[in-house]
Amino acid sequence: MNAVVAYLDVAATTRVEPRVADVVLRWMTEDFGNAGSRTHEYGARAKKGVHEAREFIARTVGAKTEELIFTSGATESNNIALLGLAAHGEKTGRRHIITSAIEHKAVIEPLLHLQEKGFEVDFLKPGPSGRISKESVLEKLRDDTLLVSLMHVNNETGVIQPVAELANVLRKTSTFLHVDAAQGYGKVPDDLKAPIDLISISGHKIGAPKGVGALVVRRRGWDKVPLEPIMFGGGQERKLRPGTLPVPHIMGLFEAAKIFQEGQPRWERAAREMRERLLTALGKTRFHINGDAEHAVPHILNVTFDGLNAEALIVRLKNQVAIATGSACTSASYTPSHVLMAMGLPEDVATNGLRFSWFPGQVADFGPEELAETIAHMQPEAS
Repeated sequence: MNAVVAYLDVAATTRVEPRVADVVLRWMTEDFGNAGSRTHEYGARAKKGVHEAREFIARTVGAKTEELIFTSGATESNNIALLGLAAHGEKTGRRHIITSAIEHKAVIEPLLHLQEKGFEVDFLKPGPSGRISKESVLEKLRDDTLLVSLMHVNNETGVIQPVAELANVLRKTSTFLHVDAAQGYGKVPDDLKAPIDLISISGHKIGAPKGVGALVVRRRGWDKVPLEPIMFGGGQERKLRPGTLPVPHIMGLFEAAKIFQEGQPRWERAAREMRERLLTALGKTRFHINGDAEHAVPHILNVTFDGLNAEALIVRLKNQVAIATGSACTSASYTPSHVLMAMGLPEDVATNGLRFSWFPGQVADFGPEELAETIAHMQPEAS
């Protein structure tokens, strides 16, 4: 890849921070013990490291150490949270679930599986703002509602959902709240300290390696969320997630979370400055923002350019910037975005939405003015 290409696709994945890479390497080559080995010092050091990581990451969301389990990422965490509650729903006759039509496929597809098993799932649509209102969720709430699953930050538009407000209301009911926080963890930290029952975390969105994440399973007083495992083969991770713990990856997530927590205020300011630079530069083009910019994270911007095909634009810009049409799981198909379609946007807008997402320190040489110039030259004359 050309070294001058600016990477503006951090919503898909981030570069591993050099400090994180050093930590991962150390736990691969020096302190390489199995955290489950109890008979020697290598295992003891690994176990101690994992405990410290668990304690810190749980604390970042206001949870207790024992309320966090490590997983391979947010997709696995989502599956454990959603499918793991199914048996309880069947036993209690609570088979109703509320979610949104703008969720990541890692939530939609497990819920479609539950729908096939007899669960009733309401997929709420947000309207053009891209934001599900608390009131629209509560209007659908019933006595047999087992779960509300609502993402923290939308991966395509960057719009922040009202998960903290919902948590404070649902905590007074028997309905559990699950939040896919893959995009929001670390970036909007206070929201996740609300009394959310289940939180899915992804490491590779904050500079950790791919293949590690976590699931917070928060107690309600003395009561545990009645999850059952969906995989079997060992007692690791509170008997909810079997398998040898990937200690190097966990320690990488630990280090990345520390770095992000330390630098979050600076990161947010710089991300907002980059957003303003980009929007100012794009002022010479004809575009509109998809989603409510007043309730969005500072580092994700979804736009559609009048008269331009997204696929052609990505190809034209490939030597300047790395960008995407939306979710990395579906963008290769160039079909209309299910998120933008659910917002009620026209099909040509939903097909041609482009997502810019950045970490300021990783695009220091990026010049949005040059990018805007290229786009402006491609646009047809306004009619």
